[in-house]
Amino acid sequence: MPHDVQLIYFNAGGGHRSAALALQEVIAQTHPDWAVTLVNLFEVIDSDRYYQKLTGFAPEDLYNMRLKRGWTRGLATELKLFQAMIRLTLPKLKKKMRSFWRNTRPKLVVSLVPNFNKVMYEALRDECPGVPYVTVLTDMADYPPNFWIEPNQGQFIICGTEFAASQAASLGYDSASIIQTSGMILRPSFYRKPCMDRVSRFEELGLDPHRPTGLILFGGHGSNEMLKIAKVLPDQQLIFVAGYNNALAQKMAAQSSSVQHLVLGFTKDIDQLMQLSDYFVGKPGPGSLSEAVHMGLPVITFLNASTMPQERYNTTWVEENKLGKVIASVSELPVAVAAVLRDLPSYKQHVQDINNQAVFEVVEALARIRQS
Repeated sequence: MPHDVQLIYFNAGGGHRSAALALQEVIAQTHPDWAVTLVNLFEVIDSDRYYQKLTGFAPEDLYNMRLKRGWTRGLATELKLFQAMIRLTLPKLKKKMRSFWRNTRPKLVVSLVPNFNKVMYEALRDECPGVPYVTVLTDMADYPPNFWIEPNQGQFIICGTEFAASQAASLGYDSASIIQTSGMILRPSFYRKPCMDRVSRFEELGLDPHRPTGLILFGGHGSNEMLKIAKVLPDQQLIFVAGYNNALAQKMAAQSSSVQHLVLGFTKDIDQLMQLSDYFVGKPGPGSLSEAVHMGLPVITFLNASTMPQERYNTTWVEENKLGKVIASVSELPVAVAAVLRDLPSYKQHVQDINNQAVFEVVEALARIRQS
């Protein structure tokens, strides 16, 4: 009988959907008998598109627009308001989820989203008692209260750092309910690392294969910070990935007079670009930091008033593991790049000490939970 597994995600930021797709791919390879369904949470709880009709935006689109434009200050306060709204509408949201699960009858529910785990757990418990509920953190740490880990729920918590595991324990979860993996979920393509002719690939891109190369990446929607980075590092060989932000890519291409700066839009080949690069510069997103480290790159990232609250711990993770530099502003970047390049072998050794197999470990854990 197929294992009906539901992977719950949404599109606010790219990490939740990316993690769901990565798990789906590995499950298809290792457990082909499982019937896996990807569920966009907002399509369930706002099936009438009430929010979009009211504001003109889907909830994910508004959040992603803010990331694209760098409007991240004040998100901690807004998060509290958002969580209060969830609590106020809890009965209505639970009713929606109960109806959904009454019709779909899952055998295992895996949440890859924050904020809604109380709603979903209670609805599943009431409608399908006995069905396991698992929260997989796609952040390196919780941002309590009521973000990823809800206290006193009879569920499983899967997390990628020792710190997140300690947070779960402090909220009353026992060791049998906490599963710690070796990192964040990465797409399986990051483990294939195809061989390539490095010199030929650099020549195709119009870059010098003998110069140190930095990869500049600020998520799928880019950031205007990249314009500043191009100005303060005019003599460094850099690959900028603007993602879906075509306007930013055009601005960067028009601004940059350096032949050592390559500007790209959206690409599926981030893993290959990381193979070509020597170091990474970007915001402290859990996905991009983990991808860079897995591909052997020391990282330079930022901690300041604009850093999203749920990503602040990630900078601590970088410093504690000696994986690179954490700076406050782009103006500090030339010194940070010089320091990383000066001590590149040491940083690369620390990076190579991180052996992230999380996507495979999570699937193994789900198999054990389903069989228990």
